[in-house]
Amino acid sequence: MLSLSDVEAARQRLSKAIYATPCAYSETLSRLTGSRCFVKLENLQMTGSFKERGAANKLLTLSALERQRGVVAASAGNHGLAVAFHCQRLGIRSVIVMPEWAPLIKVTSARYHEAEVVLAGANYDEAYGHARKIEAERGLTFVHPFDDPQVIAGQGTLGLELLEQCPDLDAVVVPVGGGGLIGGVALAIKSKNPRARVIGVQAEEIAAMQASLRSGKRLTLPAAATIADGIAVREVGELTFELAKQHVDAVVTVTEEEIANAILLLLEIEKTVVEGAGATTLAALVNRKVALEGKTVVLVLSGGNIDVNVIARVIERGLVKDGRLVRFSVLLQDRPGALARLTALIAQSRANVLHISHDRAFSHARIGETEVVVTLETSGREQIEAVQQRLGEAGYRVKEVDTRQ
Repeated sequence: MLSLSDVEAARQRLSKAIYATPCAYSETLSRLTGSRCFVKLENLQMTGSFKERGAANKLLTLSALERQRGVVAASAGNHGLAVAFHCQRLGIRSVIVMPEWAPLIKVTSARYHEAEVVLAGANYDEAYGHARKIEAERGLTFVHPFDDPQVIAGQGTLGLELLEQCPDLDAVVVPVGGGGLIGGVALAIKSKNPRARVIGVQAEEIAAMQASLRSGKRLTLPAAATIADGIAVREVGELTFELAKQHVDAVVTVTEEEIANAILLLLEIEKTVVEGAGATTLAALVNRKVALEGKTVVLVLSGGNIDVNVIARVIERGLVKDGRLVRFSVLLQDRPGALARLTALIAQSRANVLHISHDRAFSHARIGETEVVVTLETSGREQIEAVQQRLGEAGYRVKEVDTRQ
């Protein structure tokens, strides 16, 4: 089992290899969550995520022969990118195996750093299996994304930084996939401040650590899609599971809508781009998944590698969750001017019409009526209710459409 001395040795080893990222206080997030809220900006690392810590520490401990032969890694994206970046700096040949759906930004960035990128499998586990085959066939050293002592020790250096940057912290909230980050961070923080709480957050769609801790043994969950692709791991590691059992206070989950909304909040409030996995910590705090009101809390924003063409879709989901996009189904008389009167009433409520679809043939409207589905931009739930009330008072039959169905 790892000890604090392993993490401290990793920090010394990494002193010139990685960036000590800021841990900024957020007045707005503090008011929003009822806590004294700090954000640890790991999305500002050179490759955009905390994964550099563990990858660099592992590579720096390789023997001369292992460096000469090269390494192989399996990754949903960030770990592979970190391995590729630091291999390039150290002159080590790297092969990175990613799932076929890995975000394009992570694939192209790994290739930019001279890695051989292999796309294999529909999920991380299938990519992992393929990487292990390459390891055996080519005699390469496998760099595990989370279940490796040197990788975990490297991730734990983040915890040591937090204790210096925010010495009075009451709790740290950490994204959890395979468990390398929370394992290392929890070990570091609990060793120096046992009273501080360490809270893990997973996507509700695939929460392997939470399920494993509840059952008392490691479980393998079915594959699932999530916005938080960086933590979509079906089975946690052996080492990381033991560390979590000893040092982690709780693991909670957040929904896809909550994650999307958190990405949006970070864009708007902190002016920072955070991927789904990194935004889970704010999602948990904002939605009161853990009681930390009045406490000094650090949210680990673990990474910022999100495809630009995905951001627009994620933002839209966040806007829906936040009540700033809404869709109504409205039945009205199929007569000239009826649609104009409807939009005039909406305008009087100061909502902005983004899209209208006018359906006569496939709706449940009676003959002489038509169904209009209108998408509106609003300031929030209060304005949505005002629009509904105004339309209802004008005699329209209005129903809010649940876009999640």
